[in-house]
Amino acid sequence: MAGRLEGKVALVTGAASGIGEGTVKRFAEEGASIVVADLQEEAGSKVAASLGNTARFVTCDVTKEADVQAAVDHAVDAFGKLDIMVNNAGIVGAVGPIAETSSESWERTVAVLLDGVFYGMKHAARVMKPNKSGSILSIASTAGVQGGLGPHCYTACKHAVSGLTKSVGSELARDGIRVNAVAPGNTVTAMVNAVISGDPNDSATAEKQVSSMAPLGIAGAPSDIANALLYLASDEARYVTGHTLVVDSGQTAFTMTPTEFHFQSADVLREAGKRGL
Repeated sequence: MAGRLEGKVALVTGAASGIGEGTVKRFAEEGASIVVADLQEEAGSKVAASLGNTARFVTCDVTKEADVQAAVDHAVDAFGKLDIMVNNAGIVGAVGPIAETSSESWERTVAVLLDGVFYGMKHAARVMKPNKSGSILSIASTAGVQGGLGPHCYTACKHAVSGLTKSVGSELARDGIRVNAVAPGNTVTAMVNAVISGDPNDSATAEKQVSSMAPLGIAGAPSDIANALLYLASDEARYVTGHTLVVDSGQTAFTMTPTEFHFQSADVLREAGKRGL
């Protein structure tokens, strides 16, 4: 089926790489006009250019409300409306034992993983409510479904994303706006590559380890998450709101002990494997 998002306008944060990049490409294939929002200007501009004249790039730091507001306004100015908001930008963030986690690294992680989602929901709702329609999507995580699958702050924020999805979904339902989330399992992206091998470009090692942990024996790819987001963004999901869709090869559904990621120090892991605040 083609054209599932024909005539719709989508904004995706963190869209220059990984799940975000996979999502904007999938949405464009289905007919959506796209705003690619990211801090990575060169990479984001290339992604937007690859999608043709129905895509725009905008620099966006999701920890800054003004940036998120401007990205939403850019979508409306460029394409006349906003139908789909995808709050995807993320980092691994603060890692290490709880007794050694600094408040600075904790706050930086919350700023990206939770504040950024709040700003995205807030400003998407602002422009969607007058039209009485829209789909707001956020990236949660299996770490937001079960404990022990991610670092402490990441886990706390992803639980919060699922909770916020339910709460905001309840408010906006009468406005015709659906609010949902996708909780990916281990997905081979630069961020996961860096966690597993220390090299954001080492997809082979990541794919091997992720496959070994997955009940289905295959590694998750950005396209798997993009397809889930596509369903929730489309009119096919018109009866779905307040839901977190888990896409994880059954990892959280079955009684299994996942292989643990071992972090060497308390630090902040950022986009594309970078470290520090």
